[in-house]
Parts: sequence; C-alpha cells; structure tokens
Amino acid sequence: MSASVRPRHRSAAVGALVVAGLCSALLVNPSHAEEPADQGALAAPRVHDIQGDTRISPYAGQQVTDVPGIVTGVRTYGSRGFWIQDPTPDDDPATSEGVFVFTSSTPRVAVGDDVRVSGLVGEYYPGGEDIGGQSVTQISRPTVTVVSSGNELPTQVTLDADDLPQRYAPAGDPAEGGDIEGLALRPNRYALDLFESLEGMTVAVENTAVVGPSTPYYELWVTLDPHANRTVGGGTRYASYADQNAGRLKVESLVPVAQQPFPRADVGDVLAGTTVGPLDYDEFGGYLIAAREMGTVEPGGLTPESTRPQRRDELAIATYNVENLNPGNEQSKFDRLAEGVVTHLASPDILAIEEVQDNSGAADDGTVAADETLRRFVDAIVAAGGPQYEWRGIDPVDGEDGGQPGGNIRTVFLFNPERVSFVDRPGGDSTTGTEVVKRRGRAELTASPGRVDPGNWAWEDSRKPLAAEFSFRGETVFVIANHFTSKGGDHPLHSRFQPPVRSSEAQRIAQARVVNSFVQDIRSARRQAQVVVLGDINDFEFSPTTRALTEDGALRSAVDSLPPDERYTYLFQGNSQVLDQTLVSPSIRRFDYDIVHINAEFADQASDHDPQVLRFEP
Repeated sequence: MSASVRPRHRSAAVGALVVAGLCSALLVNPSHAEEPADQGALAAPRVHDIQGDTRISPYAGQQVTDVPGIVTGVRTYGSRGFWIQDPTPDDDPATSEGVFVFTSSTPRVAVGDDVRVSGLVGEYYPGGEDIGGQSVTQISRPTVTVVSSGNELPTQVTLDADDLPQRYAPAGDPAEGGDIEGLALRPNRYALDLFESLEGMTVAVENTAVVGPSTPYYELWVTLDPHANRTVGGGTRYASYADQNAGRLKVESLVPVAQQPFPRADVGDVLAGTTVGPLDYDEFGGYLIAAREMGTVEPGGLTPESTRPQRRDELAIATYNVENLNPGNEQSKFDRLAEGVVTHLASPDILAIEEVQDNSGAADDGTVAADETLRRFVDAIVAAGGPQYEWRGIDPVDGEDGGQPGGNIRTVFLFNPERVSFVDRPGGDSTTGTEVVKRRGRAELTASPGRVDPGNWAWEDSRKPLAAEFSFRGETVFVIANHFTSKGGDHPLHSRFQPPVRSSEAQRIAQARVVNSFVQDIRSARRQAQVVVLGDINDFEFSPTTRALTEDGALRSAVDSLPPDERYTYLFQGNSQVLDQTLVSPSIRRFDYDIVHINAEFADQASDHDPQVLRFEP
C-alpha cells in the first residue's frame, strides 16, 4: 500500500464541528498571536491586516467587522464557504489580499459580489494540529452584507517558473521544534513563503505540466518548473531531502463534478490554457488552486512500459505491491494485475508480491488464510497467457502485521516450477523464524519459507520479511521479500515544521538492520552466497533506511544502476519517488534491472506501485 493515508476532502460535518467548537484542535487561536496595535482597527480591518506578514493572523481570536472584499470563489461542497480579495492591495509582498470565509452551509454569494464580512478570525489546521501541517487563516461565524454584484474581479497573480524561489522552505527555530509559524514571510526566497503570501488570493497557471495524475478524489498535480528533476515520463523526481521540487501545486475544481466532470490526466500531459482560482491549502497535498476555471488536458502520449523477457540462462526475480488484493476485489483488478505480470513483466521466474490480504479481505473476522486470494491471482495469470505459478507464504498472526484493519496483509512468493525449484524446508510459521546454518560448506535456511526474526520489536505492527531458498540450474539463490513499515505519522514536506520530522523512519532503520544482519549471516556461512533482498521498503534510495540495508557492503541497491530520470516506483503529491527496491549481495556482480512504469504515472491504475525486475545469471 502507499506510504500515506488516501486523500479525502473535508466534510461538511467537520466544518460544522469547527464552527461549533472554536477551541478544538482544528481551529486554533494561537497564544503567541500578536494583538492588533490599534484596537479601533477591529471595526474595519483590510484583508492584508488580517493576514499579516507571518503564517498566523495578528487578529486570531478577534471579532472583526465590515471587512471589505470582492468574492473570487465559492465552494458549495466539503468545507463550504467563499473567498474574498481586497481590490486595493497594500505594497507589502508578504501580506495576502485574500481570505477564506467559512460558512458551513452553502454560501449565498456569487463571484463578483462586493461584500462586507464580519466574524471571528482564526487559524484552521486541516487534519488537526498534530499532523504538522500549515494553517489556513479564515473568518468563521460570518455575517455577510452584499453591497453590489457583477463587479470586476481583482487582478489575478499568474505563477510561472520565473516567480518561483528555488529554496523550498526556511529552517525553523530549533527551540520550537523547527516551527516556522512565527517567522516573517520571505516570498522572494522560499516557495512555501511565496504560496503562504498568496493564501486566499486568485492565482493562475498557464499551460502547465501535469506531474501527478488525476485521482478518484478529483485532484491532480502540476508544476511551475517542468525542467526540475524531470523523469522519463515527464514528471518531477524526488531526488533528495533537500530537493523537494518547489513548483508542485495541487489542482482541484470548485465546480461540482455532477455539473462538470473532473478531467482525466496522466503524468506528461499538459493542463493547457488558463487554470485560475483562489490559492488554498489542505493536508493531502499542501497548497492548491481551487479552480473556478480549469484548463483542458492535452495528452502527452505516455504509455505503460514492458520489459524484455529473460534469456534461458537468466533468472528473473520481480517484486510487485498488489495493493490490498483480496477475493472481494472485482475480477478486473485480478486481470489487470495479471496483465502486468505476463505482458509488462514478461512472466518472471520468481515474483515477490506485497499487500496480499486474507480470504475475507478487510472483514475483521479472524481469518488469516489467503489461499483464495492467491488462487484467483494465479488463475488470472494463466488466463492472461502466463505460466502456472505455485506459491509459498506464511499466514500472519491475526491483526499483528499492520495494514488495513482486518486485511492481514503479507508478502508471498510466486514461482514458475518449469524454470526454478523452491527448496522446501518445514518448520517456519508466523512466530517461529528461520535461521542460517552451514552444511557441507554451503549456507542453508533452517526453514524455507521462513520469517526473519519475527519476534524482534522492529516488526511490531508491521510485516515480517519472508526468506526462501530457490534452485536455478543447480545454483542456490536466497530471496528475502519485504514490506517495511509505512511513513504514516511523518510530517509532510509542506509542514510548518522545517525540516519535517520523519518519525516513522526509526522503525524502518531498525528493520533494515535486522535484514542486513540476516544477509550477513548467510554470507558468513558462504561468502559467495547469492542473495536478493526486495520489496516495498517504503523508503527512498538515499534514505538512512537504505544505508542501513547496505551497511558493511552486505548489499548494493540496484536502483543506483539506472539513470536518475528512471528512478521512481511510486508517485506522491506530484513527486515521483522510490519506495520499492531491489538489492543484491556482492556475489551478484552483473545484472540487468528495470523498473517497469505501468501504474504510478497513470490515472487508471491496477496498483499504486510500479513493479520491478532483476535478471542475472547465477
């Protein structure tokens, strides 16, 4: 599964809760907010006075009266309300001229209305303060007076690469945990400051590159800088913690999909023409354009890739996250995944699959067996023209391996018995791990398949690695399939804490060290042992997790063998990035490695991950 919770819009119920409880975790009047210098200004402050030159309004917690502005956008679903913008701006680039007015019910205003708004100023934290995101300054409990209608709209700000600072965010105050909320905005220096200085204002982009496909939640991602870390598919690659790709923006539509379908777009397409609307922020992507007018999608022609078949003397080992596969899925999902295996992966000899759910799917009924899930998948592969795979796996303890509650996800090996033999050794189960022994000068596993150190704290509420021995043309190959713990709980890149806190990383590093130690045990028993470690590592090729896996030369990452613009297996909030990896022991000196891009860049996906395959001659 993906490294983050699926996007969803704020509901009207949540919005109503915010209005009803202004002291909740969602709408906060920070104690460090400054009092307005002139209390008399409360009667009719301008929008830029309310926004101020930091992320927190100096009027937070204050009632304001008769704030003037022109309505520039109306949202009639989700978090209902409207945006106003002052047509008479000040000369400070750090102070926004726009603000959101939260109404909770359908607003009774229209774009172009000249209004006066009275209400309570506050800071709304989408998703709550605890997730580390930014706040949105808004006026709630409003009283609205329409002065006139049909007015000319304030001048929009057109964003492009020339306006974009190359630095993403300022460093926060270490004494405040890296909090940047109290810092004065520097929109000419930092991209996050630029976007914050435009919060609530009308912005536009023209002929922008799509770097994140449209999703079932009616959103897509574009970039202001299409040349930054460009991928072979036309996306933008997340290359390091210091290179966040500052130009990424999410695009949503203010027009309900029942009135106007949201456009379908793949990476490499162009959102042609002008897309214009207020600049907003949410927890599922950061800053976004709430478009009252959308451009049209011009296809870029991206098509799914296919890898070459392995030669007779090559062993092909692949990994594929099948995203919560279970018998309750439509047959079309099994068929699409099977097509990926047969057509795009060229029917590898060994396939490690992640996120295989039990026979009852997400029903939390005590079921742990997954034979029905696997049988349907194997049958679909045969129907697609592939081999009759066999499988090996170990059922987890109910509820102990994380993932979707009730699903009991696990890793499983599929293998083609016409090409490769599985070395079966009994003794491994959900709580009894396999170990490495040396017999007749060779390394062997005490149980195959077997879990790697399943009682170690590193695997708490997480999938345990599955190790196995295979024999190919008389040579033994050890394969370890993994699905490390997710990034849930980490601060987003657009966090108000900079640099963001990666709280989940410690557990993945511990998991990597357990796997590294196991590989070292195999190599201690036989120095020239051929070991492949692969799966959904849930971390980047430049991460401390990967460094822990490769420590002391036990493994090397196959990702590094690819050109930089091909290094990605997953797409998150407009960033193409590596989460799935394949690593090999030093004895596998020559190999051919391919990440097969068939899912992540496309609106129509069989899974949210791209598979990958390693070919070598044992």
